[in-house]
Amino acid sequence: MLFENTLKQTHIWLAEISEEIGDPDQKLAYHALRGVLHALRDRLPVDEAAQFAAELPMLVRGIYYEGYRSAGKPLRMREPEEIYERVQRELDMAGGGNAQTATRAVMKVLRHRMSEGELKDAQGTFPPHLQRLFPDLEQRPGQH
Repeated sequence: MLFENTLKQTHIWLAEISEEIGDPDQKLAYHALRGVLHALRDRLPVDEAAQFAAELPMLVRGIYYEGYRSAGKPLRMREPEEIYERVQRELDMAGGGNAQTATRAVMKVLRHRMSEGELKDAQGTFPPHLQRLFPDLEQRPGQH
């Protein structure tokens, strides 16, 4: 039952990312999710990376931690273009796509699926130019 639930949640996340990207290809959505999660994970301080992961569905958490090495973290990415380059390399494995569009799509789904407090904590560890990657946390869907 636990595995079925995380599989279902992962499919929901991928479907939402696909919808946001405007492409039904779940392979593209997977690579977008993987690219953004790895870029965020590697830019976050190790303790914050673990707190961030705790809110992800189990299967998505596995994607997040795939290949992770805590030594030398956080990486010193300071500009959005550095994030986009990492996401683009991941998208290219799925046949291509727009890194900015994919990053916005994944960040929008994270905004919808994770707590505002955790996203704000993660955002606060980023330099100002990278903080813009995070969606407007003050106006979440369904809040007034």
